Amino acid sequence: MSLDVPTAVIDAAQRREMDDAQFVAVVRDSLPYAWTVVSAAAEDRTDRPDAPFGEHEVPPPSEAERGQLLRALASNAIRGALERHFGVVLAFQNCHRVAAFAPSAVDSEIYREFISPRGQVLNQTPELRDC
Repeated sequence: MSLDVPTAVIDAAQRREMDDAQFVAVVRDSLPYAWTVVSAAAEDRTDRPDAPFGEHEVPPPSEAERGQLLRALASNAIRGALERHFGVVLAFQNCHRVAAFAPSAVDSEIYREFISPRGQVLNQTPELRDC
């Protein structure tokens, strides 16, 4: 799952003039499903200010969408750009459960539990074993 990078952005990168906004636009346009999932998790965090985090936990409709999500969250550059753009820290489980935490929550008990091996095991279900 490669990014579709316009020539102008490649040229800017070669000149060391590429900014986060350009990269975020490439990610948004190249990985639209992943963008939608992260946007939904970030929006859920905003819409529910009393909740410990925002989340999206609908399994991807196909392997292509699953690939987009994995690409976005496995790449340090992409994930970091998404986190900066949305002002969140992302956490990820089971190829579909994406959580958006406030940066101030990163050292919280709920964040540590979400990213723990225990949290991962408790989020396993037989129908999700293919991811």
